[in-house]
Amino acid sequence: MELQKENKMGYMPVNKLLLSMSLPIMVSMLVQALYNIVDSVFVAMINENALTAVSLAFPIQSLMIAVAVGTGVGINAVLSKSLGEKNFEKVNRTAVNGVFLALVSYLVFLVVGLTAVVPFYRSQTMDAQILEYGREYLTIVCVASLGIFIQITFERMLQSTGKTIFTLATQGTGAVINLILDPILIFGLLGMPKLGVAGSAVATVIGQTISGILAVVINHRLNNEVKLNFKGFRPDKEIIKHIYIIGIPSIVMQAMGSLMTYGINLILISFTATATAVFGVYFKLQSFVFMPIFGLNNGMVPIIAYNHGAKKRDRLIKTIKLSIFYAVALMGVGFFIFQMFPYTLLRWFNASEMMFAIGAPALRIISISFLGAGFSIICSSVFQALGNGVYSMTISLIRQLIVLLPAAYLLSKLGNVDYVWWSFPIAEIVALMLSAFFLNRIYHKIIKYIGEGKEINA
Repeated sequence: MELQKENKMGYMPVNKLLLSMSLPIMVSMLVQALYNIVDSVFVAMINENALTAVSLAFPIQSLMIAVAVGTGVGINAVLSKSLGEKNFEKVNRTAVNGVFLALVSYLVFLVVGLTAVVPFYRSQTMDAQILEYGREYLTIVCVASLGIFIQITFERMLQSTGKTIFTLATQGTGAVINLILDPILIFGLLGMPKLGVAGSAVATVIGQTISGILAVVINHRLNNEVKLNFKGFRPDKEIIKHIYIIGIPSIVMQAMGSLMTYGINLILISFTATATAVFGVYFKLQSFVFMPIFGLNNGMVPIIAYNHGAKKRDRLIKTIKLSIFYAVALMGVGFFIFQMFPYTLLRWFNASEMMFAIGAPALRIISISFLGAGFSIICSSVFQALGNGVYSMTISLIRQLIVLLPAAYLLSKLGNVDYVWWSFPIAEIVALMLSAFFLNRIYHKIIKYIGEGKEINA
């Protein structure tokens, strides 16, 4: 039988490899971040309650993405490690089971969209207009969410085999479609009905669906290292177990982010709905800083997993060092922008005087946390790529639920909303220390012995 040649992740110079795999994803995620910002800019043109309604939807949307991305992280890591081990039969079984898990995940959020949207909003506000806007928006986003699950699953297959350039096409296409459809559907342009907030949701799911279809087509035609064959398919318990050993910590970690956002929204809305809108605006703006880091992560994870499977320790270590350097540099740029131009950023969202008064201090204070976040984000992905996602989960639990939320609640009792924002830098300092501790531990338990047959459970 003809031997398959070595994947580029095993021989290309590490810096060139990392950049070639990360940059396409980083660009596509920047486009996605731009869409997120422009989407909220259009919604803010309706009124501030519309912006608040979309902001309050973020915990459920974040949870949806947590499930999709967390499962994708598991698929990515298992696929890449199997490629490094030259176990091509396991590669294909992993891919098929990954698609099955995407469909199951969608069914869960279909049920959420049909049953839980109104109670979710009523737990946060009783403003009739915000409730109606939220019901329209979040129901559509959940019920028609199949596209996002398919898109992320098939993009992870491309990333796991090093074909990250194609995710630029899938994510970029979806984001551009969103950008085009947003004003048309929100404001009823070109003869289309004026849908308001619902138009934003419809534009979102159409873009996601087209991206998902494109990702399926590209995998089928160009990803020769992954073969999908559903004939006689039955769920493989061992494969699913391996996917979720890596993926569940990521899901839980991001789900904790949803819970944290929900809790912060409850604290902020006790001051004023404008504070909640500011928090929503912050999340849109910070995505423009964090998305490139996540793109770097998506390029880094398969390189680490592949070289772990191939027993190439030096390449793995160099990948980690370079990723940390790039992440810290990018976060430094984000910190500078938030410190220098908060009023300019807020003007994009049709900010009122109250939003300026609350928002400018918020952006400056929260962005202090950027200085340590780059290191922590890279470390979390390194832990996941090496099969120790429980470290990432532990850090996220402590950062968001044990430190950030209680700190925000206690600071809110001082009676000034500006104090609430300081909970973010406080939590990031704790996360930074924990990340350094766990990275040192995983080095001495696993990385140090790669290729020597001495790896032990970290």
